[in-house]
Amino acid sequence: MPDDSYDITERNRVKRMGKRAHYDRAAIHPILDAALLCHIAYVADGQPYCTPTAFWREEETLFWHGSSASRMLRAQSGGIPVCLTVTHMDGLVMARSGFNHSINYRSVMAFGTARIIDDPAEKRAAMDAFVERFFPGRNALLREPTSQEVKATAILAMEIEQASAKIRATGPGDDEADFALPVWGGVVPLHTVVGPLQDCPRLPAGVRPGPDLAPYRPGDVLDDVFTATHGRAYGHE
Repeated sequence: MPDDSYDITERNRVKRMGKRAHYDRAAIHPILDAALLCHIAYVADGQPYCTPTAFWREEETLFWHGSSASRMLRAQSGGIPVCLTVTHMDGLVMARSGFNHSINYRSVMAFGTARIIDDPAEKRAAMDAFVERFFPGRNALLREPTSQEVKATAILAMEIEQASAKIRATGPGDDEADFALPVWGGVVPLHTVVGPLQDCPRLPAGVRPGPDLAPYRPGDVLDDVFTATHGRAYGHE
């Protein structure tokens, strides 16, 4: 494998449809960066859980946050193995048989050990980074968080030890004889797009969206917006 790929072990090896597998950072990182939400799987007291949460990536580290009182944060604060997953659904694949219908998608499974960020300065920096990741420049407009807000927020980090991506981006794989059937086949593309901004009913008169919201233009595909804001937030536009 190239040097820019994650090591392959039994933990991250894609066992089904291996031809769709990718282990290189050039494939894995963009899938992570195009997402706001992930699912984090872990075991606490012998019970498996899978929790959705907002996250972001900085180089080889993934960060997520939540309430300090949440079960997820309490369980993971001691340093437990976790699996973080992201999935983008890109299209419905319509075949001439029910068996061959499919979905076009991009997915990542990333493995590592969660750790809680206890250092106050590091925690504040991470809280600011979360806002900056999706709304570059917005921190300068906001009031400072109170000590209680900081205390109520927990930030966890995970170095990516191993990861794999699985991608399907093709048309229907019908049986050869089925292509001649008078049934429409193809792909129904799917995208999440930005809608028109909705003002808060209590917005003071004259207040308009600032440059921090400039990336969110109605009609833009959200994956592309998040990918672009990642570049601006970390200085590699």
